[in-house]
Amino acid sequence: MKTEKKRLEAVLEAVLFASGEPLDIEKTAKALLIDKETIENCLSEMAERYKDDSHGIELLNLAGKYQFATKEDYAAEIRAVLSMKKNTPLSSAAFEVLAVVAYNQPVTKAFIEQVRGVDCSGVISTLCQRNLIEEHGRLDLPGRPLLYCTTDNFLRCFEISSLDELPELPERTAEMKDAETEDMEGQMSLIQ
Repeated sequence: MKTEKKRLEAVLEAVLFASGEPLDIEKTAKALLIDKETIENCLSEMAERYKDDSHGIELLNLAGKYQFATKEDYAAEIRAVLSMKKNTPLSSAAFEVLAVVAYNQPVTKAFIEQVRGVDCSGVISTLCQRNLIEEHGRLDLPGRPLLYCTTDNFLRCFEISSLDELPELPERTAEMKDAETEDMEGQMSLIQ
């Protein structure tokens, strides 16, 4: 009996952590095929244990729903760490990816990587976390790759009201076009 209870506590802890939103006891009971009262008792006991000073989080009961929250005692430290991360300036790679997305959206990760010539997974993830770009559906091709677009936050950060206000890209000169053609022909001869 004790191991079943420990397992239920571990399951509830994992679900609470993963959900990030208040946990509805009735829905959880149905999903886990356990009666509501057992889950309520388990969550109440867990909430008591998390009140201990050895924990930085607590389990809150919000009108019959439970959710993990950080303890108020650690608010200053949390703000310091999160604002430090938030205020880190964007790298030149991030600005390059933003430019590719802004001027060509919606775009796939593969398109961005083709333009830049390097893996962009980390940069795309960072830009999504900072809410400068977002997933915007999937392309109707095999593998259904994600499409990315800029966000309203992107417009706010760059103080523009629409993408039409982005500066125009410089025209490629005839010399640049000739150099690109020669480079492509050279690469094709290597492949053959």
